[in-house]
Amino acid sequence: MLLRELVVGDRIDKMRPAVGKRALLYLAALMWICVGTMLLGFAYGWLHRLDLHDALIRAGIGVVIALMIHHFGFLKVVDKNLARILPMEGKRCLFSFMTWKSYLVVAVMASMGMALRHSPIPKPYLSVIYTAIGLALILSSLRYLRVVRRTSSCESLGRFKVR
Repeated sequence: MLLRELVVGDRIDKMRPAVGKRALLYLAALMWICVGTMLLGFAYGWLHRLDLHDALIRAGIGVVIALMIHHFGFLKVVDKNLARILPMEGKRCLFSFMTWKSYLVVAVMASMGMALRHSPIPKPYLSVIYTAIGLALILSSLRYLRVVRRTSSCESLGRFKVR
């Protein structure tokens, strides 16, 4: 019985999509960039229907808010993720670039985004929120990429200091 459990456990381990910490960092950055790009795409779709003056004002407000969200909010999340990923040894599950709690937060935020898009709130107002969060996500993802770029090997990632 024990031998059978070990064999089944080995098969499951072989099927696990395991990657190194460098790939985890790239995946985290890619996810933040993709979600940010999607949000900016929605915002652009709503802004381009406005006259240029109104669109620039709303986009400008979104950029200012994005810088605050990036600096005071998302960078802290990125630093916590880096502090968790960088000490990892060996290969880890492909999906471990985020914690389980983070997956729940993403699901809640995606649901809130869908609810906002289908709400009666005028889209030009939503464009400010979507611009702010989308741009903040993209700006914050650059920290992941900077950490990967500053390292020359997977082994040195463990000794790299964030910031």
